[in-house]
Amino acid sequence: MLRTKAKYNIGQVVRHRKFPFRGVVFDIDPIFANTEEWWLAIPEETRPVKDQPFYHLLAENESSYYVAYVSEQNLLADESGEPVEHPEVSAMFGHLDNGKYDMEVQLN
Repeated sequence: MLRTKAKYNIGQVVRHRKFPFRGVVFDIDPIFANTEEWWLAIPEETRPVKDQPFYHLLAENESSYYVAYVSEQNLLADESGEPVEHPEVSAMFGHLDNGKYDMEVQLN
C-alpha cells in the first residue's frame, strides 16, 4: 500500500518551482487524481510522477487568477510573506500569518 505524506498544508502559500505563479493550498490529493487527458497534455520530459501528493491552489500570476493543480515536486514554500490576491481566498481563509492562512470558521 502506498503511503504519502503531504509536505504542504491547507492554507499554506506556495510557489511553482518552474513557472512564475504562486497560490494558497485549498485541497490535497495524496496521489494524482486528475484526468488522463490532463496528464498527457504535459510534455513527457516534464511530466511529474503520479505517486506523490498533488495540490489544488487558488493561484495567481502577474495577469490572472485561476485554480491550479500542481505536483509536490514542482512546489516550494513561498517565503515572501505577501498575501495572495486571488478573489476566493477571503471566502475560504482568514488571516495570513507566517506564510499560512487560518481556516475561516463559519458559525451558524
